[in-house]
Amino acid sequence: MKHIKILFLVLCLSACIDQPDSISDAEAVVHAPVLSLTGKELLVPDMPPERTAKLTADFERAKAEYTADPMDADNVIWLGRRAGYLWDYQGAIAYFSEGIDKFPSDPRMYRHRGHRYISIRMFEEAEADLKKAAELMAGEPDEIEPDGAPNPAGIPTSSLHTNVWYHLGLAHYVQGEFEDALQAYEKCLEASKNNDMDVATLDWYYMTLQRLGRTEEAKALLEDVDTGMELLENHSYLKRIKLYKGEIPPDSLLMPTQSESYALDLATQGYGVGNWYLYNGEEDEAKKIFEQVVAGEYWAAFGYIAAEAELVRR
Repeated sequence: MKHIKILFLVLCLSACIDQPDSISDAEAVVHAPVLSLTGKELLVPDMPPERTAKLTADFERAKAEYTADPMDADNVIWLGRRAGYLWDYQGAIAYFSEGIDKFPSDPRMYRHRGHRYISIRMFEEAEADLKKAAELMAGEPDEIEPDGAPNPAGIPTSSLHTNVWYHLGLAHYVQGEFEDALQAYEKCLEASKNNDMDVATLDWYYMTLQRLGRTEEAKALLEDVDTGMELLENHSYLKRIKLYKGEIPPDSLLMPTQSESYALDLATQGYGVGNWYLYNGEEDEAKKIFEQVVAGEYWAAFGYIAAEAELVRR
């Protein structure tokens, strides 16, 4: 995986070294270039005009709230999150960086910046931030993390602790550091308090065990999982678990739909299918599926990033 890091850092250096030092500087940064692990510029996907208008209005409101009270940590966090929803990840990182300068003991700043470092393929930086967040939150009570894009029920499904461990697991996973990823997913599962977070974590936990060659442990992990459980949002992860348990065929996860979330579903479900072929010894089929995933447009999805890393690693 080290050659991926070297190649990526060389290719994206010019895009990253001019990262703004303050929120006022960051306001001028709109969709700074993000490069894939192979050096391809990743373009912002087209969104329905009404969706763009809503996200822009949300961002402008967050910016106004920050301007009114720049020493409110929540205002900084929402400014960064709202920038990220508009695919302005460099800007989001700048906002969270200023938040870290102002609130160096707030683990949320590192949690969110670590997430966005994953989005721009700076995995070592993400790992460092998420480890710092874990250090700062150790021994502290967990807290529900409000959703920026609420599910239909309007009920948040993740927390500070689960998000830190979940994203740290991913930062390790995409670097091929499966033992470290496994430890993070174990902690995430311990902190999880609902079906949605359980399903998402179990999925990556299972894949990590398979990549470590611990097949029997992987099977045992899902043995008692009820695939008829009620979920609020993580349906794509549940479909992957149904595949792993032999309840549905792999092709069923790749069928096109008219859903607005199809691009995201393809990235999420497609990576699971490709990985399933990979650890079942069908490397050519796995490569074909990974290529299908990275031909999509939802390049910020974790499945897309993981598929990209698999292709570069090979």
